[in-house]
Amino acid sequence: MAEESEHVSGVAGRYASALYSLAHDQRQTAEVAAALATLDAMIAASADLQRLVRSPVFSSAEQTKALNALLARAEISGVAANFVRLVAQKRRLFALRDMIRGYNKLYDAARGVTRAEVTSAAPLSDEQVAALKDQLRGTAGGKDVDLAVKVDPAIIGGLVVKLGSRMVDGSLRTKLNAIRTAMKEVG
Repeated sequence: MAEESEHVSGVAGRYASALYSLAHDQRQTAEVAAALATLDAMIAASADLQRLVRSPVFSSAEQTKALNALLARAEISGVAANFVRLVAQKRRLFALRDMIRGYNKLYDAARGVTRAEVTSAAPLSDEQVAALKDQLRGTAGGKDVDLAVKVDPAIIGGLVVKLGSRMVDGSLRTKLNAIRTAMKEVG
């Protein structure tokens, strides 16, 4: 695991590595990745869930009870559900989303996939997304690219692309801000 894309460190990294190893041994890496993606999306969408996983005010039992209901509702079971329960029992829920990111890095590296985030001012057509994936595949050394596209009209135009740890900001907002700054320095 010397490759940068596979590197995960700290408490979250150790938990992510252990989970990936168990999921790999049980040939369930894809199922666990899907379950974790569902759980992460639920947490991201709910301020209450974010408080539940971050706040030390809740006891381990309270967190586990709430998570059991959440896991049942999301139909998350098996390795992923047991992992989340263990994290709650060990009082490490505050790092759960980092653990999920760490697992995803390991899962992506094993599949030869690089994740990219693209922000555009307007929705992209299927053809534009396909062309962007092709361009990013070349930049990523031929690896498949898992592309997440967001729309943010505030960038005015252009694209902001994050590929792995690299970021290219080609938005008009950034260019206009650079011109504005240069004009202030001159005047």
